[in-house]
Amino acid sequence: MKYFFPILFFLFAIVCSSPLPAQEKVNNTDSVPEQTARKKDSIKSTDSVTSPVNHARKAALRSAILPGWGQAYNKKYWKIPIVYAALGTTGYIFADNIKTYREYRFAYAARIKADPNYTRTPDSTDYNKLKQIYKIISPESIKSARDEFRRYIDYSVLFFIVFWGLNVVDATVDAHLREFDISPDLSLKIKPSVNPQWNTAGVSLVFNIGKNHSK
Repeated sequence: MKYFFPILFFLFAIVCSSPLPAQEKVNNTDSVPEQTARKKDSIKSTDSVTSPVNHARKAALRSAILPGWGQAYNKKYWKIPIVYAALGTTGYIFADNIKTYREYRFAYAARIKADPNYTRTPDSTDYNKLKQIYKIISPESIKSARDEFRRYIDYSVLFFIVFWGLNVVDATVDAHLREFDISPDLSLKIKPSVNPQWNTAGVSLVFNIGKNHSK
């Protein structure tokens, strides 16, 4: 339980991460008059500023209202099961922690009321309802376990909120990246190479930053 939430958080962040943009799309308008090209460029530049922001706001709002809605808006449907797996697992653990916490709380209260060392008028009504294991261990051990599960409840709530927030962040980032070019031409490639001077073979790294294709 101590390391479960950090591991789940790490996996969720890794799986839902999106590739970073390498370069914005560039369109050439060589075949149109210069004045028309300038107007189109100004319109496109305006759209490139406002459109991603509008998409991001819509995606963020949708994911904040309903987890996975923003991912569906971005057409990243494969992320929706991951979002609900993270939130569902955290919600299940939260419910289980509450159940266990209440059980320990009841057991501790029953042991205290039935123990003459703690109360002047022992009451064994609730004590008789306890499981046998709670009658064997000390009240101090039960109290310690109760307090520990109380902390687990707080952790469950915290991580549920964190995963919900990551769901919103992921949808927002994906919406921003919709206007960027992340094609295979903008990638780092490893290719074999030959050095003619020394007549030796090796490996070279080729980084393509994109090419402008004229129409």
